[in-house]
Order: sequence, then structure tokens, then C-alpha cells
Amino acid sequence: MNTETINATIASTPRLYVGTYAKYNNGSIKGAWLNLEDYSDKDAFLAAAHELHKDEGDPELMYQDFEGFPRTMYCESHVSDELFSWLALDEDDRELLAVYQDNVDGDADIEQAREAFQGKHDSPEEWAASFLEDIGALESIPESLRYYFDYAAYARDAGYNGTVFARHDGEVWVFEPR
Repeated sequence: MNTETINATIASTPRLYVGTYAKYNNGSIKGAWLNLEDYSDKDAFLAAAHELHKDEGDPELMYQDFEGFPRTMYCESHVSDELFSWLALDEDDRELLAVYQDNVDGDADIEQAREAFQGKHDSPEEWAASFLEDIGALESIPESLRYYFDYAAYARDAGYNGTVFARHDGEVWVFEPR
């Protein structure tokens, strides 16, 4: 998923367009957008969705569109518990999880994303310079020769070894393999 899609997806209010399969099969998409943050939990949301379609005896809900949350949590036929866990996160954690799921592991949870996250940088090369400085790897190289170190090659090789450089919102988000 590209940066613009991630930003657009998580920048708006998390909501679902709720219709029913019966209406859809009869040529109607009649339904409504329901803001997920208006409900304390999944059960409260489902109660509101069923109330919206009380004109049907036993409505089979159909989630025809979504916005404001990662695509990995969207399904036309059901609402996952994972989605409501995601809603409980603050905005920074929502963004972190979305970037991690879209670039590293679509089934990961917030703890996995936090553990793997190594920060935001301007480029993979800037990450490499910062990382090597932080761990003291350059101390044995005379300072006059450090300028010749190939940070781009080091970052490239880190990518071969599992480090993920995800471009998001004009920055490079770095995730270490776990």
C-alpha cells in the first residue's frame, strides 16, 4: 500500500457503510455510514447496525465500504475483534500498526510492531549512520576514514538480512526482524 493510501485510510474517522445482503441482492445499497468510535465495543456497534436494518426480520449485514482504518481489518461480511482492539489504540499506535501491517506482517499486533520499530529516519543511509554510531561500530575506524564508509551498502545489506525500510509520510520507518 502506498503512503497516500495509508494516510488517507487512517486520517479519517473509522467507519463502515452498513447495508444488507438482502437489499443488495434486490438492487439496493440502502444503508448508512456508522462511525465506529461512536460505539463502546463490537456488540454495541452490531446492535446499532441491526437497529438500522430493523425493517428486515433477521438482517444479514453487509459492510459495503470502509474508511479510517487499515484495509487488512476490513471484510465485507463481518467485523473482527481485531478492529475494535485497533480502535482502542491512540492515533500514534494506530499509525504504527498500519505501517507495520502494510509493510512487514499483516497479521501482527501492536506489541509486535512496537518491538520491531527502530525509529523514523530521512533515508536508509541516515539510519545506517545513526545505528552504527549508536552501537559504537565505527569507533575502531579512524575518524578521517569514517567518511569513506558506505552507509548505503550497509543499509542495503541490512535489508537483505530482514530489516524493513518502509516509506511513509515522507520518512523511512525502520523495522528490525524478530
